[in-house]
Amino acid sequence: MYRQSLARDSGMLFVFEVEDTYRFWMKNTYIPLSIAYVDRAGVISDVLEMAPLDTTTRYAPSRPALYALEMNSNWFTADGIKPGDTVKGIPR
Repeated sequence: MYRQSLARDSGMLFVFEVEDTYRFWMKNTYIPLSIAYVDRAGVISDVLEMAPLDTTTRYAPSRPALYALEMNSNWFTADGIKPGDTVKGIPR
């Protein structure tokens, strides 16, 4: 929250205690972001685009996730990353 910018290959990784359908919102977030939800096996279930300062939408995965990775808007698309892809090197 409160970020005005994010370096190209920088992001925020959220690691949860248990898999669940965690919801994110964009209150006080001034830049558009993409979020990828990742399950325990490291498989991306969803990639969603999130609008800056949107306080009404709750961005949720289609199935339980253990991780959420926020990056600049369209970062995943630009790098050809999509649901069904596997993430390596995340804590398990």
